[in-house]
Amino acid sequence: MKSRRKRKPRRKGRKGIFVLPNLFTSASLFGGFYAIIAAIHGRYEAAAIAVIISCVFDGLDGRIARFTRTTSPFGNQYDSLSDLVAFGAAPAILAYLWALEPFGRLGWLAAFMYVICGALRLARFNVQKDNVDAKFFNGLPIPAAACFIASLILFTKALGGITESKPIIIIVMIYLLSFLMVSTINYPSFKEVNIRHRKPFNVLVSIILIFTVIAYKPQVMLFIIMLSYIVSGPVVTLYRLHGKRSKATIAASATGEENGEHKAVEQGSVE
Repeated sequence: MKSRRKRKPRRKGRKGIFVLPNLFTSASLFGGFYAIIAAIHGRYEAAAIAVIISCVFDGLDGRIARFTRTTSPFGNQYDSLSDLVAFGAAPAILAYLWALEPFGRLGWLAAFMYVICGALRLARFNVQKDNVDAKFFNGLPIPAAACFIASLILFTKALGGITESKPIIIIVMIYLLSFLMVSTINYPSFKEVNIRHRKPFNVLVSIILIFTVIAYKPQVMLFIIMLSYIVSGPVVTLYRLHGKRSKATIAASATGEENGEHKAVEQGSVE
């Protein structure tokens, strides 16, 4: 009998990656890297614009992945690493070379604090993203912090540059952004916004008006929008805490009144 040849075991097919969303993530990473190079050469305005463009690509990659159903663990990890460079290292280096360098050690420590808080923010997001409300971010998102720094640079450029007193305000802002990123303050995520569904006509008009206003004075309006978003978190949180305290006070006073009425009834029955 002829001896049977042993069949070679089939090689397991290599897992591929989804190209389209990762291309947008790569574009975001490229924008952050370009921002670092531009900042080193003193082109702070170009670096700020590159950071903002990176934010746009970062906002698109996740939506495209969900829209085309091409989400993957690889894409999530790649997106986090890209965010750390584009919205962590790049804005920190940009802010340091632009305004924090005169402060010496305090300046580069502020830049480092921003990077490490951004890294902690990303790590916490990756761990908690399946256990939190999708409508809100837990802490200031690192792309929003980066966009604020970039818009601040463009805003001061439109006003004529930095004066001697402004770097003190800027270093305070950097430390504040670092704190907000690792805080538990809720910020709207806008992930529930679905442009595929029918919307009222007023929504379209409002969007057109917003873009028109931004196009008229982009440096000023972009800064106002980012500042409003950053301030909205603490303001809404304080408002909710005040509302809870008011409800607790009303409930306590109502309970006290009921107890007083019961005591009065008991005393009357005894008499």
